[in-house]
Amino acid sequence: MNGVQIRSAERALSVGTWLIVSGAMLYSVLTVTPLMRAHTADEWDWTAPILPLVVDAAVVIVVRLDSVLARLGGHGGRWPVVLRWMTGGMTLALNVADSALRKDLVGVAVHAVAPLLLIVTAETGLAYRTAITNALTAIQERERAERAEREKAAVERADAAEKRVREAREFEARMAREQREHEASLAREQSDREERARREERERAEAVERAERAELERAEREREQQCIERERREREATARMEKERREREERARHERREQAERAERERAELLAAGPASGKQSEEQARKTVATAYAAGVPVRQTAELCGWSIGWVSTRYQELRDNAPAARALEGAAQ
Repeated sequence: MNGVQIRSAERALSVGTWLIVSGAMLYSVLTVTPLMRAHTADEWDWTAPILPLVVDAAVVIVVRLDSVLARLGGHGGRWPVVLRWMTGGMTLALNVADSALRKDLVGVAVHAVAPLLLIVTAETGLAYRTAITNALTAIQERERAERAEREKAAVERADAAEKRVREAREFEARMAREQREHEASLAREQSDREERARREERERAEAVERAERAELERAEREREQQCIERERREREATARMEKERREREERARHERREQAERAERERAELLAAGPASGKQSEEQARKTVATAYAAGVPVRQTAELCGWSIGWVSTRYQELRDNAPAARALEGAAQ
């Protein structure tokens, strides 16, 4: 039987013990409570279940602590034994007291079953747990001994392997030392050849670097000259554009001045002409309205100048106002 099986048996023992203890406690409370109620004052009937619960609590403490001590391989001395038997005797006496007082031997025998089973189970469980603990201790000792033997054998194998490795390492070190010496001599020869090659390569690289530096200096001078030439062209282009802009502005101011003078002359001529003697043709009326609009003449006066109605003149003024932004946009695009 191995440790797993022993632990399984211990769990079964623990479960069975607690089932018996729980059943005995319940049976004891149900049996003893009527006896305590019959021998207690009426106003204290509610205290009847306390005594069986206290006695059964002592039984639980004994069973629990016995299982812990058995697990640890210890012994509590005489007092745990006294408590165990005292609680068992109290439980037995309380359970059979009612039947004994009534001289009911069958009732005494029946009510003695649960307490006696509890007492014997507590003693037997303690003995079983002690035996299981001893068995587990023996198994653990045997496992420790086997583990120590395995560790010793592993150490011996490790020592032998380490010895073989050390010998192989020494042989390899000797061969490696000889190989290094041979390679060192070859490396010195190779180093001399490489040093000469590096010196020649360095000389070639220096020559190439000098040539590249000279080429870079020449390219830098060319870039500087190009930058100077580009800046000069940009300055000339900027000055030319500024001159053209000033000329355009001057022409625009001149044109606006001429337009203002022309509008003023047309307005003066239009006003000097006075009201029309008759209704002008539509084409002539439109020219008169356009001239009056440009000169800032009021709608009523324009209607008198062309002979048409104020509504018609107002409509033409609105058309001219609507077309003015587009005309200014075209004029700006042309400039």
